[in-house]
Amino acid sequence: MLAAGATAAGAPAALPDSARAALPDAAHSAGGAPTGRADAARDVTSRVVPVPASVTAGGGSFRITAATAVRLTDGSARTRQVADYLAGLLRPATGYALPVSRAARNAAAGDAVVLSLGDPDTGLGAEGYRLRTTGRSVLISARTTAGLFHGVQTLRQLLPAAVESATVVPTADWTVPSATIRDVPRYAYRGSMLDVARHFFTVPQVERYIDQLALYKLNTLHLHLTDDQGWRIAIGSRPRLTSYGGSTEVGGGAGGFYTQDDYREIVRYAASRFLTVVPEIDGPGHTNAALASYPELTCDGVAPPLYTGIKVGFSSLCVPNEATYRFENDVVREIAALTPGPYLHIGGDEAHSTSAADYTAFVDRMQPIVTSYGKTVIGWHQIDSAHPVKGAIAQYWGTAGNEAPVVAAAKAGTRVIMSPANKAYLDMSYDPSSPLGLHWAGYVEVKDSYDWDPATFVKGVPAAAVLGVEAPLWTETLKTTADLDSMAFPRLPGIAEIGWSPAATHDWAAYRVRLAAQAPRWTALGITFHRSPQVDWPAR
Repeated sequence: MLAAGATAAGAPAALPDSARAALPDAAHSAGGAPTGRADAARDVTSRVVPVPASVTAGGGSFRITAATAVRLTDGSARTRQVADYLAGLLRPATGYALPVSRAARNAAAGDAVVLSLGDPDTGLGAEGYRLRTTGRSVLISARTTAGLFHGVQTLRQLLPAAVESATVVPTADWTVPSATIRDVPRYAYRGSMLDVARHFFTVPQVERYIDQLALYKLNTLHLHLTDDQGWRIAIGSRPRLTSYGGSTEVGGGAGGFYTQDDYREIVRYAASRFLTVVPEIDGPGHTNAALASYPELTCDGVAPPLYTGIKVGFSSLCVPNEATYRFENDVVREIAALTPGPYLHIGGDEAHSTSAADYTAFVDRMQPIVTSYGKTVIGWHQIDSAHPVKGAIAQYWGTAGNEAPVVAAAKAGTRVIMSPANKAYLDMSYDPSSPLGLHWAGYVEVKDSYDWDPATFVKGVPAAAVLGVEAPLWTETLKTTADLDSMAFPRLPGIAEIGWSPAATHDWAAYRVRLAAQAPRWTALGITFHRSPQVDWPAR
């Protein structure tokens, strides 16, 4: 059994030689540094997912004590927010006051974690950061507050898993190992989708998932808000969508929906974790809840009954009917006004009851509605068979990696989010014995979900066309927080690493060691994870 990682109430255990050997060469100090410094860098690398782009030994390890403070070098509200977040993470387990205060940029750091906005390194971009330790301080610097926040997540993982405890852990050693880290993401878009339509999940449950995404430096939450089984977002001009269309879910449960204030709270909370919310309003298929609520959206004017099964492809808006576009305009107008992020997802998958001509007509009508409200169109990759507008983004969810319309659209300028179902779908069962999930795309074990490259998965798509990655979590079979946990973990961190870390660092043998080291942290956070036999987990 590997000794990687930390126990819930103590210092991180030293990696055995066999585990250290599995870590990538990128973890070494540059320039043929002495073995001790290389081992120090490997120790740092062994603790962090996604693996940082560059790690070398720092100027000494730093111990957080009762005298430690959190300091920031500018007075912006967003930097203060990150500083308060960091202090709030550390206080419960350490029991220390960790006061937050502003310090001059060039002041002596002295026993502090320092957050410095305005790093001169332009290569850090919009989300990169640097983290440097000395015996007297930890300095996290970035050009943006998002970068500072990501640096905080790395600092969090460098500390023992006990830091996640909600109560004081007096026996823990709060030492940050010696490190100099420079880290930037590979892709600008790194997300996960949560399906709240098949089974409804409350605002606190969604916020819990947001915190899990933030820990692994994901920056996008895609909410699948509407489907055959339920409509989950209140639309003031169409109240029956939620009063009736939101009244059930898969299996016949009570369903539920978000008021507009609920949705604003989700957006606010996501923003506090530097995540953008992408709302999805699916069409022309996956629309039974809308059709049942407003029969004028059907071609025969007859409302279908509410649906609580898991079949797909049987519903369709009436594409030739102008009422359809008045409806879509009402919905998009209200959702766009509630959503500060740049994207609005129009769905477009599995429209098996819509003719090819009607499908193209629908997508071509929907896109201008979305752009008229200042939003960028995202759609499942079937929109490539229509006429994607300039700036549109196709979300690839296939399995073959040879879909000609996707390649053609990408070459014509349509960007692509990679979510291949046989790699990135978190709802796929791990193996035939899995009690949850589906397996129409195959069984997806941890190695399967990690061992692929977004730049090459769809042959012929230019690497530059790939905007990023997303791990969808569909919920036909998932009803509880524990269900979400066991399907997302341990696969979600691997998708996060694919989206963040340089391709050259991608190595399953090294990753499985680092993944095992995350298990005590998940336990401390109350995450019920799947103990895949492909990973040598620490003893319980």
